[in-house]
Amino acid sequence: MIKRLLFLLLLMPAMRSLAQDADFFKPDSVRRQLKAVKISTTINIDGKLDEQEWALAPPSPQFIQVEPNQGKPTAFETRVKVLYNQKYLYFGIILNDPLGKKAIRATDFIRDFDFMKHDLINLSFDAFNDKRNAMVFATNAYGVQRDLLAFDDLYFDIDWNGLWEVRTARSDSGWVAEIAIPWKTLRYPKRVDTIQSWGLNIYRNRRLTNEISAFSPFPRVFSATHMNYAGELTNLQPPPPATNIRVQPYILTSYDHYSNLGADVKPQSTHFKAGGDLKWAINSNAILDLTAHTDFAQADADLQVNNITRFSVFFPEKRQFFLENASLFGVGVSQFADGSGGAMRYQPFFSRNIGLDDNGNPIPIVGGGRFVYRSSNLNYGAIVMRQGGDNDLPGTNFFVGRVSENFGSQNRIGALVSVKNQPGVSNVESTVDGFFRLGESQSINAILTQSTTTNTGKKGFGGVMQYINSTNQYKIWWTESLITKDFDPQLGFVSRKDIIGTTPGMNYYYRGGLLPFKSLIRAFEPGILPELYYTASTGKFAEMSLAFYPIWFNLQSGAYLGYGFTPTRQHLTEVFAPLDVNIAPGDYNYTVHNILLSTDPSKIINLMLDWKTGTYFNGHLTSADWKLQFAPIPHISLLGEFNQNHFTGVGEQKVNKNVNLYILQGRFALNPRVQLTGIYQKNSFDNADNYNIRLSWEFSPLSYVYLIYNRGVAGVANTLTVHPQTEDHLIAKISYLQQF
Repeated sequence: MIKRLLFLLLLMPAMRSLAQDADFFKPDSVRRQLKAVKISTTINIDGKLDEQEWALAPPSPQFIQVEPNQGKPTAFETRVKVLYNQKYLYFGIILNDPLGKKAIRATDFIRDFDFMKHDLINLSFDAFNDKRNAMVFATNAYGVQRDLLAFDDLYFDIDWNGLWEVRTARSDSGWVAEIAIPWKTLRYPKRVDTIQSWGLNIYRNRRLTNEISAFSPFPRVFSATHMNYAGELTNLQPPPPATNIRVQPYILTSYDHYSNLGADVKPQSTHFKAGGDLKWAINSNAILDLTAHTDFAQADADLQVNNITRFSVFFPEKRQFFLENASLFGVGVSQFADGSGGAMRYQPFFSRNIGLDDNGNPIPIVGGGRFVYRSSNLNYGAIVMRQGGDNDLPGTNFFVGRVSENFGSQNRIGALVSVKNQPGVSNVESTVDGFFRLGESQSINAILTQSTTTNTGKKGFGGVMQYINSTNQYKIWWTESLITKDFDPQLGFVSRKDIIGTTPGMNYYYRGGLLPFKSLIRAFEPGILPELYYTASTGKFAEMSLAFYPIWFNLQSGAYLGYGFTPTRQHLTEVFAPLDVNIAPGDYNYTVHNILLSTDPSKIINLMLDWKTGTYFNGHLTSADWKLQFAPIPHISLLGEFNQNHFTGVGEQKVNKNVNLYILQGRFALNPRVQLTGIYQKNSFDNADNYNIRLSWEFSPLSYVYLIYNRGVAGVANTLTVHPQTEDHLIAKISYLQQF
């Protein structure tokens, strides 16, 4: 009965506004076109567009606003020209601005930069014209690269790195980007006809006014990778897909120093290591990746989290080999960036279970491979890896197999099998999944998995189904989860076990005439996010929260301000110990108040705050997450983070204490190819200090020299009588990429 009432509560205002949502439009039957021109010469990529060949290419049609005034012409002209020869596809892009380079915003030189902090131009290609897959290349005004693969505008390989080149120039009239993408980097069909047309969309963010404009317009609720709204790049005559092999060997040497780790640990040692990766694009559809003595020394350190919830923390994958083509294997259901979808997260395959222990420490990977086949109808692939033995952990074999079939306009069904094999025991997961578009705005995503562990004979089930209805005026969702007590996905991730979850919700988007201060405020977006959980093994109530955000303003600058409160009811059947505060079993009712704010994220100084206060179980808790960035020029970026949890009278012992986490990140760049980065983390929870410093030089596209220093100081109970345990690691690594 409660579920039905909640559903009607959410559905009625959405249905009333459906007929009024005139701004939400379907794709135009006549696609906008941009003609490419073939040349026989080579373009020098320097950001100047001074070759006479650029005069041969016709410019793109006038861009149209997506934000803030959807459908209106942009006030800032963007002209795009396209050339190509037998090796490269070239883009010359002129981004005019009456304020010139004074208007340009950029906060750092990190690859795959935050698009909310930079002026940028973004290219999305649909070479197979299936209107669901996209290869994306973007650059900011300083030539920093951002690239990704997108599927169904739902799954993204954000950390995919393609081999391409860009240079930019800034002037008093705006900025210019000159881009060269090798045909070997792109994936396109081998056709009998010589002239091809590809799906293409291009969007620009003029960050000073936070205006997004596009070559082919799309509803603002979507992104530019929603490729059924794309235009066309015409008159292409690419060379037939040929042998395409990328080899990237590396050599590495390291010095390790340990203090107070015990007599069985050598105080110092040196190591030499060699290995590498091979990527073979067998044809336009199939790619084989092989790796030997896989190394991830240059991967970013995990940022620590002090968790006060009953949900497990999800740490993202940061290792390049596993990030490639991750979306084929990485199906899952999780909370979206806007808070919609519910807190439950389930992913049948999670690559961090390979080569890392439970604490995120590396375990040697002997080698392995990945094969992926993608087409407009059928996708399949497999991963095979061998993990070496480490301390008490035996050598382990991993296998993941995946197949999915596309049907209809944008529907998909699939299956996934994963096996973790160790001496005497195997853990097997068998998954079926589906994604179904019920129209331009509605979709259903479903995943059902059975896990089996051979030595215990235990079997478990995990299932999640999520409905989304997203338009320009509202977003409603309904997520149902069932995770049994014995569910054990050793190659996957689930945020909570032994649970039945119901998480509906609604965000409402208002930009009408009653909105005050429209020069400052872009939208009023209140939301309600209820969550209800029962224990699966007993059927008894476990937890309920009713988060309501009556105030949420998105500002024209990209800043936001919100206030919400969350009445919560908890039923604990065993001791719950967040940050070592023991809370006894029982029933608890409490309410948390939440203030969230962000200043303009593209400014030299920008601030984010997530502040919560209120009752917490049998006491009181105030927690705050502060993030302050100082970026006086794009070459220098400092980001400080402070997380505080202040307990008052909480738990069995009526605990009063503070737990503080400090994180400082710095980035110093000569240019996008030479950068010094550092992370310092100090956590009062375990008195630990960690440093990670990395100097990187990209001396050739995707070829690097790294110098890395890592230091870890483990906390101790009494530093006056016990010396802290320390680890120091100095690493030098060279990797070189050659494409044949």
